[in-house]
Amino acid sequence: MLHIAGRSLRPRRVAITAVVSALVLILAACGSNLNPNDVSANGVDSGTGQVIDPNTGEVIDPGTDPGTVPGTDPGTAPGTDPGTAPGTDPGTDPGTDPGTDPGETEPPVTGDAGNCDGFKNGTGITNDTITIGNASDISGPVPGLFETAQDGTRAFVTFFNASVPEGICGRKLALKTYDSRTDAGADQQAYTAACDEVFAMVGSVSAFDSGGARTAQTCGLPDLRGGSVTVARNACTTCFGVQAVNTAFYENAVPDFIKEQYSSSADNVGYLYINAGAAAENSLAQVRAMEKRGLEFDVVQGIDISEFNYAPFVQQLKDAGVEVVFWTGAYQQSIRLRQAMQQSGYTPKLYLRDPTDYNPDYVEQGGSAVEGTVVFMNFTPFEESGSNPELANYLSWLQQVKPGADPQFFGVFAWSAARLFVQLASELGGKLSRDTLIDATRKVTDWTAEGMHAPQPVGARGTGECWRFIQLNDGKWSPVGGTKYACNGLTSSS
Repeated sequence: MLHIAGRSLRPRRVAITAVVSALVLILAACGSNLNPNDVSANGVDSGTGQVIDPNTGEVIDPGTDPGTVPGTDPGTAPGTDPGTAPGTDPGTDPGTDPGTDPGETEPPVTGDAGNCDGFKNGTGITNDTITIGNASDISGPVPGLFETAQDGTRAFVTFFNASVPEGICGRKLALKTYDSRTDAGADQQAYTAACDEVFAMVGSVSAFDSGGARTAQTCGLPDLRGGSVTVARNACTTCFGVQAVNTAFYENAVPDFIKEQYSSSADNVGYLYINAGAAAENSLAQVRAMEKRGLEFDVVQGIDISEFNYAPFVQQLKDAGVEVVFWTGAYQQSIRLRQAMQQSGYTPKLYLRDPTDYNPDYVEQGGSAVEGTVVFMNFTPFEESGSNPELANYLSWLQQVKPGADPQFFGVFAWSAARLFVQLASELGGKLSRDTLIDATRKVTDWTAEGMHAPQPVGARGTGECWRFIQLNDGKWSPVGGTKYACNGLTSSS
């Protein structure tokens, strides 16, 4: 457990995807941030958030001059039913007073600032502020699901305003929050409002993010997301996931780790997954990619979402002599599987998981049954913040805006998205517009947020190929195979 300024910071459920009741959405790169029994689309209206004055902390009107909203060709990016007009319940923003000095930090802008001559106000931009928005799942079947994404964005906004008095061409940042409410319609409603209220969206994460994809593209709204979890969002030409995932490819670092660290077991691999929705399709795609990379799978088996007895599946692994086991599903199910293994006396040489199990609840609830779990991840573990200034920066400023908050995976990438926005906007200077920001984002490659996470091909909307590994021993996570990322390319999962 990590302690900062007397507070315990515990990494909780981390992931890039959501598992949805009878329809499970699991992207190829990571697992689930939801208990699959908890979530269903809910259809409630989105809140439209509040804008906080960066100097006074008071709620301000975002302004009524929409400026000239540059449109883009909507192309063929799929959308969803636009639903109804946006709602109004937002929650509040804590303002920008950082409270105590978090100590030495990385500068909020690392590029060269552009010349501010010719800077123009417009949608979301006044003489004093540049308003950015964040639409994430705050309410819904799992309250606070992606609240960490708004917290991470807010933390960076606070950091920037406190650290750079001159702001971006004389303008500080203001943050307007929206609640996408774990619902595609609510996500669409939030983006409909955002088109006229903010300059850009930053750090958003929604389980049903297809809803606002076409809306963002049609109004030319830059959307630098914490992550995109649907095909529709990835197809949006103005939307960019800072956590880059494209399910058509799978990272070679994972099968290569097995071949290097467990070479004698590479031909005795098993893959179990929740047999619902996209989980089955994506799991089978991963298997195809890893077979191309040299692994041999003796067992590839789906498990119904309603199944609670995992003993027969463990026996199937034992009978096939499987020595390496993959699991795709929620961390609660991972615990159930490991407990079934323990009860049957079956201990694979390697139990390999995505970041879903990098979670104190997994450790605490799983106990001895989950010991030895190996997790592959694409960001620096929180336990190593002492050697990563940018990660320490995030952890410290998170406490300024939300004392006692736990750092989480999507908070990392929301902070990263905010840093990327500030860097690009500062470099553009007087040339800043929605169009120029989108063009600049398209050119971003190997983005790491000052080394906070593995390189991400943000502009290409591809898949990050670099991963590293940690293992659970005696209830603590520690590096396995070194602390450097393995960047071994990608293999098509088709």
